[in-house]
Amino acid sequence: MKTEQKNRDVVVPDNERLIFHLKEVSKGRRRFENVFQSVLRMILEKPVVKIVHAGKPVYDFQFFREGKKHIIGWFNEINDFVSFDKDAAEGSSAKEMAFVLVGEPGNGKTFFVDFICQKYRQFISRPENRRYTFEFVNLDQLGGYGNITTIQSQTFENPVILAMNLFGSREENKEFLRKAGFEDKQIELLFEKYYSPLGACTEYIWRGIRDHCAGDIEKALEFVRVVPIPIAESLGTLTGKYSAKDKITASSVDLLGEESLTRLLNLTDTNNPYRLDLRKGAIARVAGGGIHFPDEMLRNKKDLVQIYLQLIQNRNIELDGFRWPIDTLIIATSNNDVYNTFVSEKEESPIKDRCRICFVSHNTDYKLQQELTAYSLGSEKKETFSGETMHVDPNLIYAASVGVILTRLPHSEKLTPIETMKLEAGEIAGEKGVKALIEVKEDLNASPDVTKRWGQKGLGHRDLGRSLQVLMAMPESNEGKCMFAKDIFKALERVILDYVSEAADRDKFMEDLKVARQLYREQVKTAIFNAYRDDPEAIRKDVMAYVNMVVGLDAENLGPDKMWRYRDPQTGDIKSIKIDQRYIDSVEGRLSGLSNKERKESFRNTIRKVYGQKVSVDPNYDFMDNQDLVKAVTDVRLESDVAGAGSLVGALANRTNEENVRIYNRMIETMFKKLKYCPTCAQKTIEYFCEKEDES
Repeated sequence: MKTEQKNRDVVVPDNERLIFHLKEVSKGRRRFENVFQSVLRMILEKPVVKIVHAGKPVYDFQFFREGKKHIIGWFNEINDFVSFDKDAAEGSSAKEMAFVLVGEPGNGKTFFVDFICQKYRQFISRPENRRYTFEFVNLDQLGGYGNITTIQSQTFENPVILAMNLFGSREENKEFLRKAGFEDKQIELLFEKYYSPLGACTEYIWRGIRDHCAGDIEKALEFVRVVPIPIAESLGTLTGKYSAKDKITASSVDLLGEESLTRLLNLTDTNNPYRLDLRKGAIARVAGGGIHFPDEMLRNKKDLVQIYLQLIQNRNIELDGFRWPIDTLIIATSNNDVYNTFVSEKEESPIKDRCRICFVSHNTDYKLQQELTAYSLGSEKKETFSGETMHVDPNLIYAASVGVILTRLPHSEKLTPIETMKLEAGEIAGEKGVKALIEVKEDLNASPDVTKRWGQKGLGHRDLGRSLQVLMAMPESNEGKCMFAKDIFKALERVILDYVSEAADRDKFMEDLKVARQLYREQVKTAIFNAYRDDPEAIRKDVMAYVNMVVGLDAENLGPDKMWRYRDPQTGDIKSIKIDQRYIDSVEGRLSGLSNKERKESFRNTIRKVYGQKVSVDPNYDFMDNQDLVKAVTDVRLESDVAGAGSLVGALANRTNEENVRIYNRMIETMFKKLKYCPTCAQKTIEYFCEKEDES
């Protein structure tokens, strides 16, 4: 609330008068809309793309993908939120509800709400989107306000709302708006969709001004000044957060405000609603088209939850029998355990009925998880305890990502963990299709227990952060000045033992880490062969060579010389490739299940089908997500180039002759210069390759 010492009378400039503001609104130069419409307009001013994720079509809103640190994943949750906001903006029942994100700790709920609040402040800061309120000036002329000469609307009411309540008669208010430049259709729309009464103290003060001016509206409006709503994160204006407190420190004052002794000393009439200071509460500061964020809303004591029920349902601040209408989007969060406890108490069902519950799972897409892992790792350079620069193994983000993702994926009779992981990321999983994944999800999501639904169990983002902290603190990391990827599994085991309380979950997570180690092993084999070939793209090229040969086998223009000419989808250039049947047979001989000609042809048709579907959409698609195919190609090349993996292991492990030393040194140099390894992780990766550990 704004208070000034008695001074000379304030003269309101023309561009701050109510009539000027109304003319700007009628001409479209200033906005008058509720918070739901503002948020929806903010989101939809960026492109919307229809995509297929995990076998289901969803809309991807680019608004959430902008910025250095943006929202990753959350496809279904974002669709739910935009749908909720759109319903509210269109005047449906959602306008009298709160949007509540329910899920496990560390899955991004708070980050999501903070992201929206930050973007909303930036959006409203733009001149064409500014929100306005009004204040009463020169109140010393009225008497009864002591040293208080200027009073701003406690709930940041819009000046158009004041214009719709200037007179006791609605027809007089419509006529005033008509004179201000509004057309009849605009006026009818205003009263139909946006009308609300003035807040208690605003109504009281305005009546006093009208009485003082003997009903002369022109004179009365000289006491009104239109000003922009201040946007300040630290003050909680426009966007504000209220975190749940314990029973002793929590109070309704935190939300609604309370009586102000300072104001009582200045006010002659103790019945003046202005004696109540609403700005002491969190709601009034966001009541003029703002966003209120109750973090862990259901963890509050019952009387505060009841206050939220009244706020959500009635959209009013009620205090001492007075009312102040609010225009606020309420986005809350809750953890699964608190939510389950809350809904088990049937007397609390009214608040649940007034909330749109959105169940948030952990991210289960390992490709997206690599971006989240990069967030957790941070962009700042790492240092050892002695202050020296610490290198990050190029395989670390992949190893950490598959490690946590597999703990979040359920074990199923229909799919293996690796198949589930690949299908969720939109990759090839042998003969298994995405339909099997959808069936698994639907079965799990039918459970009334939220914690048993898809993606609700597993290591969260904070657990990942802890494991990276453990890795950085390891003596091996500091002595070698490198965060070696293999050591992340020790760190994850430590976190599982220390932070996972249920024995069944611990056992499952430990089994999942064994699978993650096997995936890391295959990643290392690919890197080692690339290093041996002195080409970072060696395996990728060999995989695509097999794919192009298989596609070429079916081509009509294949000549007797087995040369196939094709257009490279990446460059558009015409290229030629010779079909090597022995190479094709060698690769397929290392793929399980291809025991006869019919099965081989079926597999080749699958490759051709994927090639036609994927490459037409993404020219850079390279089949490197097909783990079985990559493994088979790697084994074939190792066999043909160095007489098998065993021979390469022997050469690298037994450096007793000049040739083996030369191979080892050349590979170390390639890994260092071309593959982003440092001498420490390059050496450790080769040593790990030479061991039989984690073989699938």
